[in-house]
Amino acid sequence: MTLRKSEKNSAERAASLLKFGKIVILPTDTVYGFSGISRCDEKDFFTESLIASIKGRAEEKPLIELLAFPEDVYNYTDERLPDEIFSKWPGPLTAIIKNNSRYKSITGRETTAFRCPGDEWLRKVIELCGAPIYSTSVNRSGKPVLTKITQIRSEFEGEVDLIVEDGDKDFAKPSTIVSFVDGVLKTIRA
Repeated sequence: MTLRKSEKNSAERAASLLKFGKIVILPTDTVYGFSGISRCDEKDFFTESLIASIKGRAEEKPLIELLAFPEDVYNYTDERLPDEIFSKWPGPLTAIIKNNSRYKSITGRETTAFRCPGDEWLRKVIELCGAPIYSTSVNRSGKPVLTKITQIRSEFEGEVDLIVEDGDKDFAKPSTIVSFVDGVLKTIRA
């Protein structure tokens, strides 16, 4: 199933599927991304492993989690993030941060890569979900990122529950990735 981002209630329709553990391809402020939500209303979904399976990606390689608002990051970490990160959010910057004990017990991981995207529509989807959503580029593992909506539909329409179209993203680039763990800020991918 596909729908255009510009259609009425497209954010609500995408969020409603995500909240039921469905996999959705969403346009972001960078590239198109596979998206899912890990849990909702006490239900655990295994969308991270479903996305990994669709991509052919190792499950132990964690996905980025998208936030609706920059300050939401403080629900998941006790680290005080530097102004350099907040000056780029919302926007195409992913920050790997140390999880607080609660989020570590949920994820089983020491760190999580978070991003607050610059696209207002996408932030609305995330807000409607009430939790971060996973995101990773639309491609098979080891293959180039797909930027044309016709390629995305052809390759993945039968494997996801919804594709939200917002035109081709020929000149889009993935986000910059930085790490901020134990007070040290370093660039991982420019």
